[in-house]
This record gives sequence, C-alpha cells and structure tokens, in this order.
Amino acid sequence: MAGGWAKDGAVQEQINATVEEAIQLAKSRLPKGESLTHCEECEVAIPEMRRKAIPGVRLCIECQSEVEKEQKTDFSFNRSGSKDSQLK
Repeated sequence: MAGGWAKDGAVQEQINATVEEAIQLAKSRLPKGESLTHCEECEVAIPEMRRKAIPGVRLCIECQSEVEKEQKTDFSFNRSGSKDSQLK
C-alpha cells in the first residue's frame, strides 16, 4: 500500500528499478574478449587461474582493485526508503 500521492506498488517499482540498474552496471563492467597474459596497466603476469576464472580479464588483481575503488555508483534518482531523505 503506497501513501500520499504514490500509486500502489510504487515502492516496489523503485526497488526493482534500482536492482535492474545495478545489474546493468555490473554487466557493463564485465570483461569481454580474449584474456590477456599480462596486465595492461602494470604489465605484471596475470595468473592462469585468474584468466580461466574471468574470461576477457585485462588487469591483475591489484590494478583491478584500484579501478573498482575509483568507480562510483551513480543513480539518477534518490530511491532511499527513508521519508526524511525525501524531504531534504
């Protein structure tokens, strides 16, 4: 049951949209193509087990960790469930 001017199911629609955005973002970050034998950033050898586990891998673990730290999750809407966050 939605409150105020929101239609019934609006909260669930927001949750579904947020999940779908996160899935699309994760899929867009997956490597594609042939795995490299050496990191394209630092040229350290990428272990065979990593290449088998992640087809299309291009970075060593350390460089991949740095890239992931720099990436930010930007969503276009404030989908927080808190009423206070909606009023600010």
